[in-house]
Formats: sequence, structure tokens, C-alpha cells
Amino acid sequence: MFPRLALCCLALALSSIAAAQVKVGLMVSATGPTTAIGIPQKNTGDLLPRKVGDTTVEYIQLDDGGDTTRAVQNIKKLIQEHNIDALIGPSTTPNALAILDVIAEAKVPVMATVGTSSVVEPLDAKRRWVFKTTQNDDLIAAALIRHMTKNGVATIGFIGFNDPYGENWHKVFSGLADKAGIRIVASERYARTDQSVTGQTLKLVAAKPDAVLIAAVGGPAVLPQATLFDQGFKGRVYQTHAVATEDFIRLGKEKVEGTVLAAGPMLVIDEIPAGNPTKKVAQEYIAAYEQRFGSKPATFGANTWDGGILLARAIPVALKAGKPGTEAFRVALRDALERERDVVGTQGVFNMSPTNHNGMDERARVLVVVKDGRFRLLPE
Repeated sequence: MFPRLALCCLALALSSIAAAQVKVGLMVSATGPTTAIGIPQKNTGDLLPRKVGDTTVEYIQLDDGGDTTRAVQNIKKLIQEHNIDALIGPSTTPNALAILDVIAEAKVPVMATVGTSSVVEPLDAKRRWVFKTTQNDDLIAAALIRHMTKNGVATIGFIGFNDPYGENWHKVFSGLADKAGIRIVASERYARTDQSVTGQTLKLVAAKPDAVLIAAVGGPAVLPQATLFDQGFKGRVYQTHAVATEDFIRLGKEKVEGTVLAAGPMLVIDEIPAGNPTKKVAQEYIAAYEQRFGSKPATFGANTWDGGILLARAIPVALKAGKPGTEAFRVALRDALERERDVVGTQGVFNMSPTNHNGMDERARVLVVVKDGRFRLLPE
């Protein structure tokens, strides 16, 4: 009698696991000033797997419009009304930082698709719930500084957003630049929604730097570069990986020719050697996106795709510890993500740990130059 009862209980348990449904929130900025980032992420959400093994995955997508207040409202709705097990997003650094308190209190793992390392560093009690699928600032900055050093850049002007993205970039870059003997001779800020930066760029030009670094995102990153061009600045202009989108070239045209940035290999996938471990994964994602939407995806969408890859690996592990919708499952999901090793994504290879919630190394970046209206691979 007991063995039969045990078998029945086991069958019920397995049936429960097989019928389990994981709920994943998707938060994007598909409207507002950073649509170049949010739209490919929104579209990519439609391509994420709806089943992981025998487990179904439901995605609940909300748009925050690039607004921090809406981001907080969205995450509360996703947690309180939908009881999500994880979140992919948001699209912007300020919004990711704005929801930290809420996700930490609810113990919801987040796959942040933003550039700034400040969402995972320092890895305190709140940030322990956040993982990041975009290259950290220091990884990108190191590649830029190496190029500056090789090309005789001794002085540089800096202009960035007056928000956590720009401030963290200034902090990271200034520390690395100082060690490399590169002096920042002017430092300016502007808002994402500003329509003019004439005053700031005049100060940069007056300081006579060898080059200028712009720490901004998407279309708004074109504004200071176009203004510098109009003011006759002849030095090299560097940008961060947050401009890795065709919109940057479309908006900037000849005014962004010669721009140097470091970004994920997917940006110049056709020029990446076949031996690069990310090439096959990136090509599969690009093919799926093109088939569905008729256009090539921006690398920002790839960050959402990689979040899906990491979650798909962690979900079966977490199911052994608890049912979806429970704290036990979410804690197990976070712990499983911290143990992810050698996970090949579209943007790089992830090796997570309890002390590293990004896990990307130099395989996640290449130097790129804008040449003849295209992003081209630039040998380091």
C-alpha cells in the first residue's frame, strides 16, 4: 500500500512540475527618448521561448517610456498583479536603479539590459538580485583607452548624460584614463531630452582636447557630436557601446564618420572570425529576428535575447527547489544564475558567480569605427 501511495505522490509531484508556468516580466522603453534601445528589446521579447522543457513560460510586457516613475509603477504591477518570477529589463540605467528597492524586497531576479555597471556594482543586498547582460563600463572603457594611447591621445574632453549612465561612465573612465596618463581637460553634462548643447561643446572646444568622449545613449548621443562637428572640432570622437545602433548613423550621417566605439561582436557580425564562440548564437538570433520583423536587430535586442538564454538554463534547476510563483523558486532561480558558467550568448560568454553578476570578459567586445556610413571592425 505504501509503495503505491508513494508512487501516486511522486506522479502528482511530477505532474505539477510538468504543468508549472513561469512568469517573466519584460520592461522596455519602446516609447520616449530611447526608443532605439527599447523597440528591438520589445520585439525580441516576442521571440523568447514559450517553453523550457515541460515548463511553459509566460511573458508580461510593459513599456516605461524611459520614465523612472512609470518604471516603478510597472514593476509593482508586475509583482503584485502578475506575481512574476523574474524580470528582463528595463532599457535604461536610471529605471534599473529606480526599481532596485522593489525587486529586492520582493526577491525577484532581474536580467538588466542596461550598460552601466552601477546596477550590479557594488554587489550589495539589493544588487544581489540583479544580473546584467550588457558589457560593463570598465570593459568597454579599457578598449577605448587602449586605442587612445596607441593613437597619441594625451588630453580628452568628456560630455555625458547628467544621470547615472553619464556619471558612472565619468567615474570609471577618469580612473582608467588617469592610470594611462590621459588627462581630462573639460567635463560637461546634458539631459537626455535636451535639444541643444552649444554651451557645453563650446567649452570642450575651448579646452583644445586631442579627442572627446561622449557618454550617452542612442539618438541623444548624436547631439553633442553633431554640434562639435558644426563648431569645427577636428579631433577624434569616441562613443560608448550605447550607440551601437543603425539609428546613430542614420541620424548623424557624415557628422559621425570616424567615430570609434567598443561594442559587442554582433554589431559587425559579418567581419567576426568564424572561431569566435558568439558568432553562431548571434547569427541564429539575427535570422530569427529578420524572419519575424524583416530587419536586422540592434545589439540592444541581443541583450534581451541573452537574458532569455540565461533564464532558460536556470529555470529547470530552480524547479527542483520550489514552484513558480513562490519565494523558494525565485531564490533558487537567483542562485542558479550565480552558478552559470561558459554560457555563450550573442554578445559574449557569461561566467556568473556570487561576486560577479555580469560575467563577461574581453570576448564580449570589439573595437568599431564608423566608416562610409557603416560600422566596421577596427583591429585592436
